[in-house]
Amino acid sequence: MQVRVLSADDVQMALPMPKAIEAMKDAFGQLSAGQATVPLRSQISTDKGVTLFMPAYLHQSQDLAIKVVSIYDDNPGRDLPRIAATILVLDPETGLPKAFMDGSRLTAIRTGAVGGLAADLLSRRDSRTVALFGAGVQARSQLKAVMAVRNIARVNLMSRTRTSAQKLASEIRTWPNAPAVNLVATSHQAIQDADIVITATTSAVPLFDGNGLKPGTHITAVGSYTPEAREVDSVTVQRARIIADSREACLMEAGDIIIPGATIDAELGEIVNGEKPARQSEDEITFFKSVGVAVQDAVAAAMVLAEAEASALGTIVEL
Repeated sequence: MQVRVLSADDVQMALPMPKAIEAMKDAFGQLSAGQATVPLRSQISTDKGVTLFMPAYLHQSQDLAIKVVSIYDDNPGRDLPRIAATILVLDPETGLPKAFMDGSRLTAIRTGAVGGLAADLLSRRDSRTVALFGAGVQARSQLKAVMAVRNIARVNLMSRTRTSAQKLASEIRTWPNAPAVNLVATSHQAIQDADIVITATTSAVPLFDGNGLKPGTHITAVGSYTPEAREVDSVTVQRARIIADSREACLMEAGDIIIPGATIDAELGEIVNGEKPARQSEDEITFFKSVGVAVQDAVAAAMVLAEAEASALGTIVEL
């Protein structure tokens, strides 16, 4: 039995952002159409950490995979990553493994891609300025995804530390068609002229005052994923039309929605499938909340594997 093993670099090469955005359209379309089996995420705790198991099967595309994510706080002291993820792709016809790939890089790309899909459907076509909260892996991926669907000219960047903000700003300036980067000192400076606001932080409390948002702003929030934490305040939620990656998941995990008792207007997949409208007016404020769903991993991993087979990426091992 042969299995293809794919590194983080292989995943990056096989899944450029435009392709990843198309993959997310497929994933969420099937999810909202009831064409996906997504068991509840399960976990096992040890003395040192926790491991999460996220399986999914998409009926139309027949993508079957499971992601395993381990979170071990002591790992950095051992020169190991605190969070590690791997994905196993299975053949739905036989149940046999087809590929084993790095899940951390794939997670970063697919989470960024769903933000790009949301921006494509919900932000104004003339959006040029992004307010970016955060300077980590996910902030980078979210910004790259938005740049894939909109002609971004300026980024108002705010991070917990000035050093991390400066590092990301220097990196952004090396990207193709790089926007101007403005390091801001206050959240109001970040959002006051922003067309798109991205929150990709570990903050448990709101990052900005929603009264400062201009009409027509689109917000994507991907950082918080527990009922007790939120990056977006109640004012923003009250002013905005709310779209979720998954109603079920967000009503269980998203403090941004749970704490203010907000009502979700649509799932992203319902918009993809034409069941709900995308942006409805130039002045509408839209808020997309994502906590992550295993269908993203299954569809993205299938796309990576297809490209890897076509381009001879990775290593074939015999089991």
